[in-house]
Amino acid sequence: MYLAIDIGATKTLIALFSERGRVMKRVKFHTARGTKVFINDVIENLRPFQKYKVKSIVVAVPGIVQKNYTVKFGNRDWGDIDLLTPIESLFGCSIYFENDGNLAAIYEGYQLPGRTVFLTFSTGIGGGVVENGKLISDKFEPGHKIYEYDGRTAEWEDIAAASALEKFYHVDYATDLRGKKILEDVAARVYLGLPDIVKKIHPDTIILGGPMGKIFRLYSKYLPKIPLVRYRRPKRPNESVIYGCYIYARQKERE
Repeated sequence: MYLAIDIGATKTLIALFSERGRVMKRVKFHTARGTKVFINDVIENLRPFQKYKVKSIVVAVPGIVQKNYTVKFGNRDWGDIDLLTPIESLFGCSIYFENDGNLAAIYEGYQLPGRTVFLTFSTGIGGGVVENGKLISDKFEPGHKIYEYDGRTAEWEDIAAASALEKFYHVDYATDLRGKKILEDVAARVYLGLPDIVKKIHPDTIILGGPMGKIFRLYSKYLPKIPLVRYRRPKRPNESVIYGCYIYARQKERE
């Protein structure tokens, strides 16, 4: 079996996968603001999984991974923390750390031909690039590119991320956005950074994930076409990351 740990801004999810990729057990808990409390919560929620024969563990981090254990969290002012040592104290198996956007890209692009760019529009804009199911770039930060939109200059994620749209339209969730004019605006904001990505990466497919993946069918008809590029919604808008952890674990197993 395989363990996936998806560390989110507000919630952390642990999922146990079977050999064939079926989720056997899930545990979700609040992502604490302090590092000591957070690490203790991770350990306490991992203990019940010690009774299973775990082959490997993949930890999805919303930030930068260095040397497979020192991580910088994009949604927390935590600096570097060591999660490897406490997890190793519980399990005698391989443990891997990877950026959550990369893992989502691995799952969503796993069975697609050619090159795929996965974009997640959430608190910010992140994602990953895969080719024939394999990660080909671990430095992909499209959300920080500067654009001009509606009379102001800002980073793309301050214009088109789900959090930015919620703030602009005064809604609790970006998935609640409706109405032709609003959806046309959403499409224009989402499209803003796509031509630059296409010019630099030359993808065959662009997958639009996060909350924007959930309402993809509502605004995608307003997205300008890009020659030779397909737009797609995610297969699992809520679970791309944990399924990416499973695929990544199996890929590492075959290396």
